[in-house]
Amino acid sequence: MGHGVNRTVKIWIDGQLVPEDEAKVSVMDHGLLYGDGCFEGIRIYNGRIFKLGSHLRRMWDSAEEIRLQSPYSMEEVERAIRETVSANQLTDGYIRLVFTRGVGTLGLHPFLCPVPTVFVIADTIKLYPQELYESGMQIIVAERRRVPRECLDPQIKSLNYLNNILAKIEAIDAGVLEALMLNMEGWVSECTGDNVFVVKDGAVFTPPPDAGILNGITRQFLIDDLGPSLGLPIQEKLFRLEEVYQADELFLTGTAAEVIGVTRIGDRVIGDGTVGPITRRFVSEFRARVTSDAPED
Repeated sequence: MGHGVNRTVKIWIDGQLVPEDEAKVSVMDHGLLYGDGCFEGIRIYNGRIFKLGSHLRRMWDSAEEIRLQSPYSMEEVERAIRETVSANQLTDGYIRLVFTRGVGTLGLHPFLCPVPTVFVIADTIKLYPQELYESGMQIIVAERRRVPRECLDPQIKSLNYLNNILAKIEAIDAGVLEALMLNMEGWVSECTGDNVFVVKDGAVFTPPPDAGILNGITRQFLIDDLGPSLGLPIQEKLFRLEEVYQADELFLTGTAAEVIGVTRIGDRVIGDGTVGPITRRFVSEFRARVTSDAPED
């Protein structure tokens, strides 16, 4: 994340705002030692924090799943987020909210960490290059499969992202920025940091949560709100890679990515190789909705 010129970023950590170089987490924190914790990435548009309520509820769900009790209430964390955004004078940007298990022993035992660490970073964000929104992204299919829900539910947005990172490395090695991941049964699940949508004969589909995905906030916004308002209902269903290859259009959604079209997977062209009309409608409607009056819940 690039910082603004001569701007000291202030970080909220464990109840106080401090300059970035003073925001420290102990080497004995289990967030670092074991990836034991959870996080949310949240966008600021025109001074409004997009879907903050949904992000906070998901954060609390993740924390509950890993039996982590935040030392601050949801209202206190919301105040901390708003305070951090304000201290950094951001009207557009990105927020990272993190709960770690806290300082403990060198063993795995999570309940020997008495107090979780909580911090909030608010800064600018670099998205995918703008030209990709016009011309479409190229992605690959990762050889690495998504971790099965029975082993570690991807709905938990945990600090352990190695499954996604290893697939991301495959993408970078192939000269692209994103990789599509299949689950162990061979169904399409999601990309390393984005949810996936297929358009075929005017219908829009996306994998259901039980395909082993993180139910993205932007994904849900399209399903609940944008799709219906555009007269394009979105259906959740399981589908194979073959259906992705045969799609008329393919697009991804995510907090950082927003909505972006995909025109190639590996050496295979999707549709006619351009960002399709339905994808463009979602992109422009999303932008219009967040730039004017982004919903905060």
